[in-house]
Amino acid sequence: MKSLTKTEEEVMHIIWQLENCFVKDIIAKLPKPQPPYNTISSVVRILEKKGFVAHKAYGKTHQYYPVINKSDYSNFALNNLMKNYFSGSLKSLVSSFTKQQKLSKTEIEALQDLLNKHQNDN
Repeated sequence: MKSLTKTEEEVMHIIWQLENCFVKDIIAKLPKPQPPYNTISSVVRILEKKGFVAHKAYGKTHQYYPVINKSDYSNFALNNLMKNYFSGSLKSLVSSFTKQQKLSKTEIEALQDLLNKHQNDN
């Protein structure tokens, strides 16, 4: 799987949300000022080349749909983040996250419960 640029990722989130869409549908979901049709059309074609979306043709119009699901890409992106910024260490990633987010006692306890549950499941 390939990484997405910020713009590609923004468009991909809209495609995941809509499931089946035309370029005009994507543009309608983007914040104002909205980019030109040709710009988004180019981004969608790049996503298709990267294997993230496919299309159904209706004459000259294409309806796009995701080929890679959001959770698969989320896992890929998180693993890349961990590898590229935290030397592959989940402990370093979580430590940095908890320090940056200033978690409440309730949130920390919820995380501990998740870890305990995961440990008991294995």
